[in-house]
Amino acid sequence: MRLQDPTQHPHGMPDEDFDSVFTTDKPVIFAFHGYPALVHQLAYRRNNHHNFHVRGFKEKGTTTTPFDMLMLNDLDRYRLAMDVIRHVPGLGERYAGLAQHFDDERARHRAFAYEHGIDSPDVLGWNWIDPRDGGPETFITDSLDTGADSVLGA
Repeated sequence: MRLQDPTQHPHGMPDEDFDSVFTTDKPVIFAFHGYPALVHQLAYRRNNHHNFHVRGFKEKGTTTTPFDMLMLNDLDRYRLAMDVIRHVPGLGERYAGLAQHFDDERARHRAFAYEHGIDSPDVLGWNWIDPRDGGPETFITDSLDTGADSVLGA
């Protein structure tokens, strides 16, 4: 409910705070654990709402691996990075090769999961790096349940 205006909900965020978090003129890539339409509905009166690109649950998938479920719903790290390349002005042409690499990685992970019935070791063993010290993470852990993509730090 923080995405709403305070006149719409008591926990709503004032415009100034919303703008300081989401900017007034830059693309926002928003990974959401629920339906993407909800974020759009909550933020439709806000500045920059037209620049929101929300990824979320699409009700796609079956009995598969955790990382494959993320890929089926376009919530994996590769798709989110591809969204940044696509939506940030100037990055599309400059990093087209990287976007293709990410697409190839998605295909590789999907093939591995379908062949072996588990996520590939490089997905299972992946950890967030703490950018504050460049060393191994100290506040975010790997998660077998989500292929480590939806685990957030403190």
